[in-house]
Amino acid sequence: MALVASIHVDLGWDLPHIQLQDTSLKTVQLQDFMGEKGLLVVFTCNHCPYALAIWPRLIKHAQYLREQGIHTVAINPNIHPDFPEDSISAMQEKIQEWGIDFPYLADESQTVAKAFDAQCTPDLYLFNDDSKLYYHGRIDDYWKDASKVSQEELLPAAQAMVAGKESPKVQHPTIGCSIKWKE
Repeated sequence: MALVASIHVDLGWDLPHIQLQDTSLKTVQLQDFMGEKGLLVVFTCNHCPYALAIWPRLIKHAQYLREQGIHTVAINPNIHPDFPEDSISAMQEKIQEWGIDFPYLADESQTVAKAFDAQCTPDLYLFNDDSKLYYHGRIDDYWKDASKVSQEELLPAAQAMVAGKESPKVQHPTIGCSIKWKE
């Protein structure tokens, strides 16, 4: 698994109007998941050790964010024949096993990941209530072990966004496994 970092993207760009599928293969609009105060979009998967390490934090943070009016959507761009652990049926199993209570969507065509310039799993994008990118960075400062986190980064960014403050000046890239591109 190739370790890569998310790339810098300029803040302020619009949440793309894109369709993808939920795990029942129903077509959904990404924009429809927007919360009153914003939307967190996370590219992730079931097999990457970096993604696996933050899933428990992501599930916990999503609950807090929902209370702040920010919804969460996870998107799996690794629906790839070489990675059966990332199949839609495996996603359905993980939703049950991990208690994921927000949409976990399949990007089989990988067009959504490409539209976001997503590079790795995990890769996080926080949009404000105007559907503008506010934060693109890591969840915290220690991906591997939640007990060793010394600085939260996603939650303070979300709190600042809800309070109407400017985006954090420093937004550290996430690191993770490269997206398993089909081409």
